[in-house]
Amino acid sequence: MHGTTETIDAARERAYSLPLDQFDVGNPGLSQKYEFWPYFERLRKEDPVHYCKESMFGPYWSVTKYNDIMSVETNHQVFSSAAALGGIAIMELPAASRRESFITMDEPRHSPQRKTVAPMFTPTHLDNLALAIRQRSASCLDNLPRNETFDWVEKVSIELTTQMLAVLFDFPWDDRRKLTRWSDVATAVVGGGVIDSEEQRQAELQDCAAYFSRL
Repeated sequence: MHGTTETIDAARERAYSLPLDQFDVGNPGLSQKYEFWPYFERLRKEDPVHYCKESMFGPYWSVTKYNDIMSVETNHQVFSSAAALGGIAIMELPAASRRESFITMDEPRHSPQRKTVAPMFTPTHLDNLALAIRQRSASCLDNLPRNETFDWVEKVSIELTTQMLAVLFDFPWDDRRKLTRWSDVATAVVGGGVIDSEEQRQAELQDCAAYFSRL
């Protein structure tokens, strides 16, 4: 865990003193404060298939052990990823706002869609991209401020991830931060500071779709 020994110990104490039926590991605050580790640790030990009955997203299940996760991921006859049934996100979108993609499809439709993008991520193709990826990564790190405090998330985590997506998508470099914005919009909680309404989300994602269609 990141943070001081005091904050780590305090997070662990809270996680182990809270009754399991009050666990809500989907609470964004745990990730924002980097305090989620002891909660998941305890779930794996004591309640690896956990039901949260109340959260800002409504009730949901958490599956936290590897073999159980694999059992869910590989059994599409029982556990669906289909957009029409709620998709893969913890947020429950209105039915009219759900958009289908290959990761929100079940078999037999999922595999043909996945095969369309799979060649982009073969070792051979990634080797061809390696030089550009290394150059962009080195430039990002070499240009960081020195002898002053800076925001690592903004200047490295977000920027470097956005750069890699732009390389993979062959996306116009000067517009690469559009990718960051669209990613945030797609996953944001309404009223959380990124979007104010579901209608705004859909409008901006339509702009995203139109941009990629032009490309």
